[in-house]
Amino acid sequence: MTQTRRFTVKPLSRVEGEGALRVRVSGETVEIAEFNIYEPPRFFEKLLVGREVHEVPDITARICGICPVAYQMSSCHALEKALGIEVSAEIDLLRRLLYCGEWLQSHALHVHLLHAPDFLGFESGFAMAATHPEMVENGLKLKALGNRLMEVVGGRAVHPINVTVGGFYKAPSSSAIHRLLPELEWGLETCLTLLKEVAAFEPPTFEATYECVSLRHDHDYPMNHGRVVSSGGTQSSPLSIEVEDFNQHFRERQVPQSTALHSLRLPGETPYLTGPIARMNLCRDQLPSRARAAADDCGLEMPLRNPYRSIVARVVEMAAACEIASDIAREATADVNCCRSVYKPRAGVGCHATEAPRGLLYHRYRLDDRGRVAEAEIIPPTSQNQAQVEGDLRGLLPGVLALDDAEATRRCEMLIRSYDPCISCATHFLTLSVDREGQG
Repeated sequence: MTQTRRFTVKPLSRVEGEGALRVRVSGETVEIAEFNIYEPPRFFEKLLVGREVHEVPDITARICGICPVAYQMSSCHALEKALGIEVSAEIDLLRRLLYCGEWLQSHALHVHLLHAPDFLGFESGFAMAATHPEMVENGLKLKALGNRLMEVVGGRAVHPINVTVGGFYKAPSSSAIHRLLPELEWGLETCLTLLKEVAAFEPPTFEATYECVSLRHDHDYPMNHGRVVSSGGTQSSPLSIEVEDFNQHFRERQVPQSTALHSLRLPGETPYLTGPIARMNLCRDQLPSRARAAADDCGLEMPLRNPYRSIVARVVEMAAACEIASDIAREATADVNCCRSVYKPRAGVGCHATEAPRGLLYHRYRLDDRGRVAEAEIIPPTSQNQAQVEGDLRGLLPGVLALDDAEATRRCEMLIRSYDPCISCATHFLTLSVDREGQG
């Protein structure tokens, strides 16, 4: 008699949204694999309607306490397009420095406290600290360094207050930036050493063929600028489009198991991957020199197809953030005199995408005749990755059905964690109950 196993994974605690995992397998057939998101909608897009332009970056930053810079940057760039604002090269450089801080603090926490324990056999980062104190201590120091960058440029580490449409309320002094250089150089060396360690981790055996989507810049590893590119998929060709054409190639749709929309690739409405693996697969050649050489030397087989290898991609990006920030700090010899472009309210439409630590973040705004927000659209990385998470779970499950329930759950948990849906995820964020039918 065919055995049916039902996995009800209740709730994913302390994530960016409330969720669970539901799986039903009949024999060797995966009938259901759903990543359920059931947090009540927060309606940020509606909260923005009627707001003045200068309010938007501070409101959107509250969408995420871990990635406020990403939301501020995407909103600022989109609104500047709507208003016809061109910012200076100095402002652009400060924004890149600020983004480096967010990448560093976000990736450091995920790598050291959430993901590394999976590979080293520990229940938590705190348990891991007993035998790997240097790794945990360095992770906390790297996180603190990222926070320090955000404080110097953005005014504070959580929900920075110095960011505005057109630039910054106050430019950080060149001396304050230059003083970060010794810490950034330490951070780079520490990340390069860490890369050798995590590249030696043995991930579970699993691979998938992804359509990767990210920004790609003419010469820089993407953060604030670039065209939207893809590797192409089974039902779609590779893309290289301006962000203004995003909605012609990607569409959000509601699914029964989630209060968050799924973003899918057109024309076939297929899943796609965004985030560190996608950026590495599409933009590895644009990494700064030392990070790129270290990535080449650590034995990664490209393109990356194992989602558990995202930990390696994140460490490469931590090294890249330190290297980019070091270069900026080293050249910081003069203060920025004009830190904000002046603008007049007007009607307009603007959209932009930047690269949050977890992936592509798209914003689109329509302004009315008074220059106030008439319409807002925000598509975060988590929405874009949800369908691919479910696809990975369907691909993973046949290979783990021979395992007991506890180990099968651990593998599913580890897979979801590889996407880093939120840095505040608890290590024990899955509780499993199993209902077996038809045994005999």
